[in-house]
Amino acid sequence: MTNLIAAFSIEQVHRLTGLSISRLTGWDNDAFYQPSLAYKNRRSPYSRIYTFEDLVALRTLSLLRERVSMQHLRRAAVKLREHSGRPWSELTLYVVNREVHFKPQGSDQIQGAVSGQIALAIPLSSVAEDMQAKSEKMRLRDNSLVGKIEQHRFVMGGDPVIAGTRVLVSSIKAFARAGYSIGQIIEQYPSLKKQDVQAVLKEHELTQAA
Repeated sequence: MTNLIAAFSIEQVHRLTGLSISRLTGWDNDAFYQPSLAYKNRRSPYSRIYTFEDLVALRTLSLLRERVSMQHLRRAAVKLREHSGRPWSELTLYVVNREVHFKPQGSDQIQGAVSGQIALAIPLSSVAEDMQAKSEKMRLRDNSLVGKIEQHRFVMGGDPVIAGTRVLVSSIKAFARAGYSIGQIIEQYPSLKKQDVQAVLKEHELTQAA
């Protein structure tokens, strides 16, 4: 699977994993599961930022919650951390008789995370692949964003970008000032539309031929 590097807000994690924002916040507050890129001051906007690994782990927990109790998951987390720093995303997990099982590294046996009992089990579906597909679909550009400029604190350091992309407005301006036409600029950034470049040129009173 291609390594996906991305940051997700708590709202996006809610949509992709099925976990409520209140549950995600609660898990963060009681240190059961905390976002990898969180600020100390959780009251500030966008203070909880989740990585793709967090997304996989939380979707795994969402699936496990349908099969085992939270009390068991908390106990299992303590045991599983002995085998992995990120047990919910790095280990292949199984559920047998309402208990979380896993396969220790270098072993062919599947054992209970809490009980240690050996069992035959059916693995959960590939959560990582499922989350990658869903997150990529979510990130597909909305046509309503074409021709617009936006600014977000956690996108390209807060500098203005073409809406729905990570293309800096300053980069478009630099190409325009260097004499690139709209078509030539789009060749540099195939995800852009003519309206995107025109929006930058209009806002900054630059003129270029198509």
